[in-house]
Amino acid sequence: MKVKVFAFLAIPAIAVLLSGCFKGGGSGVSSTTGWDYNDPEGGGFEVISGSEQETGPGLVLIEGGTFSMGRVEQDVTYDWNNAPRRVTVSSFYMDQTEVRNVDYREYLHWISRVFVDYPLVYTKALPDTLVWRRPMAYNEPYVQYYFRHPSYNEYPVVGVSWLQASDYCAWRTDRVNEGILIREGILKADPNQLGPENFNTESYLAGQYEGLVNQNLRSIDPNQEFRRVMLEDGMLLPKYRLPTEAEWEYAALSLIGNTYEERVYERRIYPWDGHNVRNDEKANRGEMRANFVRGRGDMMGTAGSLNDNASIPGPVESFWPNDYGLYCMAGNVNEWVLDVYRPMTSYDVDEFNPFRGNVFQTLETDEEGNVAEKDSLGRLRYRDVTEEEAINRWNYKKSYYKNYKDGDYESSVVEGQEWTADIKGQATNSDRMYSQTPSYETSLISDQSRVYKGGSWRDRAYWLSPGARRYLTEDQSRDDLGFRCAMIRVGSPEGVGKKKR
Repeated sequence: MKVKVFAFLAIPAIAVLLSGCFKGGGSGVSSTTGWDYNDPEGGGFEVISGSEQETGPGLVLIEGGTFSMGRVEQDVTYDWNNAPRRVTVSSFYMDQTEVRNVDYREYLHWISRVFVDYPLVYTKALPDTLVWRRPMAYNEPYVQYYFRHPSYNEYPVVGVSWLQASDYCAWRTDRVNEGILIREGILKADPNQLGPENFNTESYLAGQYEGLVNQNLRSIDPNQEFRRVMLEDGMLLPKYRLPTEAEWEYAALSLIGNTYEERVYERRIYPWDGHNVRNDEKANRGEMRANFVRGRGDMMGTAGSLNDNASIPGPVESFWPNDYGLYCMAGNVNEWVLDVYRPMTSYDVDEFNPFRGNVFQTLETDEEGNVAEKDSLGRLRYRDVTEEEAINRWNYKKSYYKNYKDGDYESSVVEGQEWTADIKGQATNSDRMYSQTPSYETSLISDQSRVYKGGSWRDRAYWLSPGARRYLTEDQSRDDLGFRCAMIRVGSPEGVGKKKR
């Protein structure tokens, strides 16, 4: 693999900070070996202590905990698809608002500038503005103006599929981490990145990003004088991604606002206390708490006294934030979450960080074990874990099957029905993500069906309840469906500033 040689300049402030205790024993002694950490004379094993995760742009810390996940409202649709169950969600970060039109246009601008030779990348990222068209309604102005006009900068982006939203999250991860490295003097800003040479967090960590390096960190390893930033430095942020269904529901309920010493005063129906959708505070009494449909043909109320003041999605900071400080967790637009949809999810669930949709993969490497070359967009390549790898690494055959219980003989074969498999032994007559029981029936639900939640400007109050859930194929979009990003919280669940127990 071709490696570029960089000129290393003076050590930046962050390097001094990280290497301030390089003299023997400066930042601790190993309780395992008794050798000093960060000691060049002792081999140079480097340990960064006291590091706390930086809060990424736009994010709010959601302190985790246990809660009763699932339906609160009456099951008026008779789906029986979200029975209550108690689970625990670890602390994480979530966007304070839905992703705005101006945010998504910034993403498109970057794509058009970097992937000049790959115009399809830009085309595939464009939101579908035709979602506004209805056979019996005159919505044509929104087709032209809603996404592009500056009057709608602060409005949530719609017409974005689950796949496009996931790509946006990946782009945001790389841009934020690139910005951190530029801020700390590691990299120089490079506005001339083109094609596969764009900054990618995983490629950088794997040593495959050959950008404008300003100055690397001084190494205490006797075998090298300078080094790249590593994951162990705690400088780079984890991935931005869509929130899981459990995370989204937990953040929407924001039980932190109605608990006292682990006692929950009431199980909320909405992201606020009580069963009403109007504000009960004296200063704003009677005003709608969310953007939704009050009744047939009533999208916004009567002129002179508009009830939610929005005939379509409103600005992302409309109404009142919940107790976590998150806006529009009910109404305005529905929001994509990470999970694959299954009606029986609540009957087959992990108690900690429940999620349905795992696909286990491993990084592609060459024969010598080095990370394989990047793809045409500058990303590292992954492949599904093979059966042999799964057996050798975990000695647990089902780790191979990327759909957990689906794809193996035991969960796919149906008595009296022929079972077929491909060369790897995976079932070819099954398309069920973690299926509980085999079935002769067919449906529109597949591994491409993704959950969305929250209710919208087109929905009745029933869908404002965080426990309500619906699904859509991951490559489809709507005029009342947007998204927001999330990120795992590493380290202490309470964040900086909380007293240690």
